Amino acid sequence: YIFFITRRSSDLHFVWLSRVAGKSVDHIQGADIILRLCRLCAEINVSIALVGSSQAALIDAITAINSEIPDLRVSYAHAPDFAFDPEGDYADGIFKELKTSGAGLCLLALGAPKQEKFAARGRRLAPDIGFVSVGAGLDFLAGHQVRAPKIMQRMAMEWLWRATLDPGRMVPRYLKCFAILPGLIRQAVRQR
Repeated sequence: YIFFITRRSSDLHFVWLSRVAGKSVDHIQGADIILRLCRLCAEINVSIALVGSSQAALIDAITAINSEIPDLRVSYAHAPDFAFDPEGDYADGIFKELKTSGAGLCLLALGAPKQEKFAARGRRLAPDIGFVSVGAGLDFLAGHQVRAPKIMQRMAMEWLWRATLDPGRMVPRYLKCFAILPGLIRQAVRQR
């Protein structure tokens, strides 16, 4: 049995394709797990870090988290600019700051695929810190973006909601995901 945390439509494709392949996979949106992880960190006295989004959203997300979980310590928060390269020297500096911050868990709101690339490097450069990609989760928590209605979330159609709100950024991303589906479906059927 596999437990999979995700936030992107392409990850939903993974869940769906796993079922086509005959595997049991559960799915939790990154935005839905933020407060659960923060509560757990507070219980075991582990501080967290937030990397991504915007400075204003990070401040509001910290306020929202602290109002729900006053015992949680946020030891680091950083909002790189939009052109941030997760594999560049600037990212190396963030890893150094993360290591000295004492954070045990880092929530990444850099967008795909930047946050996944950053997390992969983090496994090598900051192996004592756990990394979780939460996408727009911090923006949702901060009130800077609006989540899809619950019915769309239950139907795994949150991607469509986000595409209508930000078509210039999201539609090309989702089209790339959809373009590779036929080949992935064939592979899933063969694996079954």
